[in-house]
Order: sequence, then C-alpha cells, then structure tokens
Amino acid sequence: MRKALFFLGILNDADVEWMIAAGAKQHLNPGEVLIQEGKAATSVFLVLDGVLSVVARAAGNKEVARLRSGEIVGEMSFVDSRPPSATVQAVEPSSVLAIPRRDLADRLSQDASFGARFYRAMAVFLSDRLRSTVGLLGYGSGQTLEDQASYADEIDTAVLDNVSLAGARFDLLQRRLRAI
Repeated sequence: MRKALFFLGILNDADVEWMIAAGAKQHLNPGEVLIQEGKAATSVFLVLDGVLSVVARAAGNKEVARLRSGEIVGEMSFVDSRPPSATVQAVEPSSVLAIPRRDLADRLSQDASFGARFYRAMAVFLSDRLRSTVGLLGYGSGQTLEDQASYADEIDTAVLDNVSLAGARFDLLQRRLRAI
C-alpha cells in the first residue's frame, strides 16, 4: 500500500478519475499471467487486491518479489519502452486496474501538467523500489543502506503531507472499481 501512497499522493483527484475512466478492472485467477517476460506489455497496472508473484529468468527463474494491493506493475516497460524483465502472475485471486499504454501515452502528450505529476510520481515510486532492492542486496561491509542511514524508513515530508489524501484516493479507486 505504501507504493500507492507515493504515487497517488503526487497525482491529483482529476488524474485518479482519468485513470478510473481510462482503465479497466481485470480479474486474475491463481496462476494466471499478467505480464510475460520478454513480451511487450500493453498496459500499466495498479494492483487493487490479491497477491502477484514476480519471477525473473535472470534470477534463475526464482521469485524475486511478491506484489500486493497498491503496487504498480509494468511501469518500467512503460518508461523505457523495453520488454518486461520478469513474469508477473497471480498467486491468489487478484484484481488490477489496467491502464492501456496507448491511452496513457496520449494523455501524457496532451496534458503537460498531468505528465509532470505522473513522471514525478513514477520517479518517487521507482526510487523507493530501488532503495529497497539495494537494501535487500546489502551494501558495503555486510551492512544494508538502512543500517547506515538513520532515516531509512522515513518518508519525504512533501510526500507525507499527502499520505492521507493518497489513502483516500486509493480507497475511492477501490470502491469505484469494486462494483465492476
């Protein structure tokens, strides 16, 4: 959920409404593949509920992450236009909001303010993911970055100011899409 708070805390209400209108709720059964490694992704996904497994060939076909409510999926391929570097599949019954790549690209090219908020949100989201990954891999002499930084779990105050608003936006998004 923390990831959605980063993302939705930077976007505004109109951006979230656009995402709901442009996207489509997609249900996944256990074992169903959402994104296939090496195959172009046609959407960016926001996990609404459930659990998704991320498996990468580069990691010996091992699970590298579990994604839950509030995670963004397919964002790296959207940003760099490269095929996905991992396969994402449902572990349990799950649902996502699928925002078509083409619609998102059109919106970004037509609305510079939306683009600025979207890419800022994406940068904060990906930065947090990278910090977590580096922390898991370890840093320096057996210490993680978290061990070396007293502020490791702190959230930027600019983001923190919007946490309750972001939570309300995610709740709205889930409520509006629950009926679908």
